[in-house]
Amino acid sequence: MIKLLVLALSGLKLGKLLASGGSMLLSLLAYTLIFGWRYALGFICMLLIHEYGHYRAARNRGMNVGLPTFVPFVGAWIELKDKPLDAETEAYVGMAGPLAGSVAALVCYFAARQLDSSLLLAISYSGFFLNLFNLIPLSPFDGGRITAVLSPRIWFAGVPVLIGLFIYHPSPMLILVAILALPQLRLAWNYDPGHSDNVRYYGVSAATKLNYSVCYLALIAFLAMMALGVHDMLGAARAAHS
Repeated sequence: MIKLLVLALSGLKLGKLLASGGSMLLSLLAYTLIFGWRYALGFICMLLIHEYGHYRAARNRGMNVGLPTFVPFVGAWIELKDKPLDAETEAYVGMAGPLAGSVAALVCYFAARQLDSSLLLAISYSGFFLNLFNLIPLSPFDGGRITAVLSPRIWFAGVPVLIGLFIYHPSPMLILVAILALPQLRLAWNYDPGHSDNVRYYGVSAATKLNYSVCYLALIAFLAMMALGVHDMLGAARAAHS
């Protein structure tokens, strides 16, 4: 009986691993059909490292978390099976993904400069932009999870950013994000800082709020600078080859 139970649990874990790996391969195939396998593989690696940052941070806080799931042209996410105990934990897990992804993009950038590789430069740009995009202060973005440590009402600052992005580059994904954000914005609108549940969840120290604010703004500034710089470098490289 014990052996059967162990086998069943092993099969369950294997099934989850296969599901995660299968979704990653499906995304790899979809991106390959449009961008080629080299860029597709690099982009998938950027997504994977970003999600691993979330995964590792959640495990560090003792949370039960699932393996990443990939959806072509949408992105990837990990399933938090345990709700964070407080806003600081949520911000900690939310910050870990962009931090890990930014390091990966930076390593790719230095490799691109060292090898004079336009491909690696393009992959690094995707990493910088991906992580910058995820820092929009609106749930369900990582930026929404991080800024919630200050107040959920900050999410309304992300609304004009999302609208501006849609005007600049209309995308079905942005519409999907807006739909997912609506219930969260409703919660933010009804947020009562004096309610006992909110005091317990969002009641973090001023020092903690300051630390996350500084890290969040510094990461945005760094990613924006790198994304713009690499974008200009790619434009110059295309002009030189035309």
